[in-house]
Amino acid sequence: MRDNDSATSGVPIALGLAGLGVLIYSFTFPATVYGLDGLNPYLIGVGRSAAAGALAAGVLLAVRAPRPRRDQLPGLAVVAAGVIFGFPVLTTLALDQGASSSHSAVVIGLLPAATAVCAVVRAGERPSLMFWVAALAGTACVTTFAVVRGAGHVSLADTLLFAALLAAAAGYAEGARLAREMAGWKVISWALVLAVPITVPVTLVLLATTSPVWSAKSTLGFAYLALFSAYLGFFAWYEGLARAGIARASQLQLSQPLLTIVWSGILLSEPIDAATALTAMGVLVCVALAQRTRVRTTPAARRPAPEKEKTPASWTRRSMSRLAGW
Repeated sequence: MRDNDSATSGVPIALGLAGLGVLIYSFTFPATVYGLDGLNPYLIGVGRSAAAGALAAGVLLAVRAPRPRRDQLPGLAVVAAGVIFGFPVLTTLALDQGASSSHSAVVIGLLPAATAVCAVVRAGERPSLMFWVAALAGTACVTTFAVVRGAGHVSLADTLLFAALLAAAAGYAEGARLAREMAGWKVISWALVLAVPITVPVTLVLLATTSPVWSAKSTLGFAYLALFSAYLGFFAWYEGLARAGIARASQLQLSQPLLTIVWSGILLSEPIDAATALTAMGVLVCVALAQRTRVRTTPAARRPAPEKEKTPASWTRRSMSRLAGW
């Protein structure tokens, strides 16, 4: 009973961590719009990861973190491809193509459903039928909102956003799977560091060739993206996904478009109409229903118990215990 009670009590904490990650990410699009005030979109998309990678390298060195195992490197490569290159670059290009922050946020609202599918494929999770009903209902809400706001057509920006959400879904699910083996902050830190041989040289070239203008807005936006969106947000997000279950915790992101719309109205003076309010109520209901449904995890997908360190002292203690038993 104690183990079950402990597991149950840990779910709200895990969902709280995931919710904190969503809150941090909800400022990403407004911050990107700020960055575009004077910076090239590729510089924003790649440069934020380069800056975060330098910070991550310092953190890993400070704590003397052990290197990831060889079998963990392919997963880290997927994380890097999805959330370090794919999502930042594609969403920045979409915003540079003229998509508003609020419209982009609603299209990316399909991300929880895509993440849940990746959780089924890669992390061995088995959501219940009611979970899928709630998730699809939330997806329908944001899809309808996107179509109405987009005047019924799919633009180049929408195509870029769709590709971005697929990249993010793969990176989220793979990162959360790895967070069952190592701490979530280590997952994003090592992924960023492994990407440094690409992100840093590309950033230096872009700095030299794109004539960046570091206005107050662009500097503030870039700093937020590098520190929070590209790095610190993943500390909470990956831990929340790993502890609460990828499929379940990812549904909290259904509320992210609504938060982003609010911040876009406040920070960017983008309009908030009645359709936004109706979508907000519908999505919040779907989030609540999704959190109350059951998500099963296969034994292979559960977080493995940490191996006990094998030291001469521990070997001696085991030997003495055996002798005493004889």
